[in-house]
Amino acid sequence: MSQDRRPTDAPDASTAPESGPPGPSSAPPHAPARAAAGVARDAVDDVLAAARDSTDGDEDDVTATRRRAGDDESNRASRGWWDRNADEYQDEHGAFLGDDRFVWGPEGLDEEEAGLLGPVAGLRGRRVLEIGAGAAQCSRWLAAQGARPVALDLSHRQLQHALRIADGASPAASVPLVQAEAGLLPFADGSFDLACSAYGAVPFVADPVRVMREVRRVLRPGGRWVFSVTHPIRWAFPDEPGPEGLSVAASYFDRTPYVEQDAAGHAVYVEHHRTLGDRVRDVVSGGFRLVDLVEPEWPHWNTQEWGGWSPLRGQLIPGTAIFVCERD
Repeated sequence: MSQDRRPTDAPDASTAPESGPPGPSSAPPHAPARAAAGVARDAVDDVLAAARDSTDGDEDDVTATRRRAGDDESNRASRGWWDRNADEYQDEHGAFLGDDRFVWGPEGLDEEEAGLLGPVAGLRGRRVLEIGAGAAQCSRWLAAQGARPVALDLSHRQLQHALRIADGASPAASVPLVQAEAGLLPFADGSFDLACSAYGAVPFVADPVRVMREVRRVLRPGGRWVFSVTHPIRWAFPDEPGPEGLSVAASYFDRTPYVEQDAAGHAVYVEHHRTLGDRVRDVVSGGFRLVDLVEPEWPHWNTQEWGGWSPLRGQLIPGTAIFVCERD
């Protein structure tokens, strides 16, 4: 699950450069994914510490803007950002996410309660693909219910955290880990019964229809695909948890991506906005039927702030949209 990082003072798209400088080319189609399970588990903590030291750097030169960003640039930025920030993310949000909890968003809606993938008892024996799995907390919960999940993420560091957590978990909750892009899934057609993503991948790709079609390809007929994203209406409001985050400050219809870039103009973080109607059309264009759209209400028990998500805002405007889709 990711955080919305858009500040209130991001420049308007009309004053931003249209595109960044070209970077290295992306992996060729159907390139094999690297399996994170190859990391020796007794060395995971050492690997994490060394990687953290190597990626600590000066971020003072990073600026925020609104400009176009294509698939290759977006994927490079996401991989780099999550590799650099996975430690901090897991430290800050790990207690809320749990080691083996399936939570759909900052509101705290649990899959055990919501049953969006189907009845919990019906998960046993099901092959499930989690996309943008992070440290695989959701997949670990699925495994505990008797499902057969595979956790996929773009970030190697996030998957290293999955291995770290797995060290103390029951062998029955063991989950295969795969590093790959959501738009190039390294699986055969019809490999899975279900697919899910809690704030993973979809908000960070320039071509969400490509992701939808790939998910459809690896699902069996009748398979269900459930994913959550920041509710699109939030893009019209400042990303602030207090009263200042309750007044419209930007056009809901401005689909220009939010980009953080370094002094050379290279994107280091990219997030893409789609309106609610855009998301529905993406689902349909990807070959799915939308069967439900869930907007979780903020529960009274949740007093935690998570970036721009807070009890104050959550009780007034939706913060998460969950799309429940089926492959015919």
